[in-house]
Amino acid sequence: MIPVALATERLVLDQPTIADVTLITEYCGDPVFEHYMNTPWPYERKHAVHFVEQYVPIGWEDDREYTWALRSGDDFLGVIGYREATHDIGYWLGAPHRGSGYMTEAAGAVVDWLFSVGRDHLAWECIPGNLASAAVARKIGFSFTGEGPSALTSRDDTVATAWHASLAATDDRAPKSGWPLP
Repeated sequence: MIPVALATERLVLDQPTIADVTLITEYCGDPVFEHYMNTPWPYERKHAVHFVEQYVPIGWEDDREYTWALRSGDDFLGVIGYREATHDIGYWLGAPHRGSGYMTEAAGAVVDWLFSVGRDHLAWECIPGNLASAAVARKIGFSFTGEGPSALTSRDDTVATAWHASLAATDDRAPKSGWPLP
């Protein structure tokens, strides 16, 4: 698939570029990534370069994974993606941009686009305890379905336990109860 840019009231979602590598490296070096993300650890510049130059374009080209950079004006904020094999979305924001509703806005736009191009259901998962990720999924209408094995392998090739949620194209997009939130 040819990469698609999306826009919201405050954001542009487009492709991460080599100009984003420094911030990707900085943001992915945040200690929360070691615990909650599947990214390499410690995260180094070479990982960001590979991500931007290989992983993202090949994912679009092969229709296997669609990845967007979140931007507000000229500022790179984070990344959101969709994996075709598991029908799931995943996302992260750089620490300076958390708590502003950016990811909820971006995730809503990606979900809307995915449904508009024929996906009829989506999944979401995160490591238990990642309340920020869970809050975003809840706000855009996902229903919590429980805790179980992750669809992805961890950095050490084990299968971690994950929180899971689902959203169908026909679902009401209002927040649902039953989430493990404080």
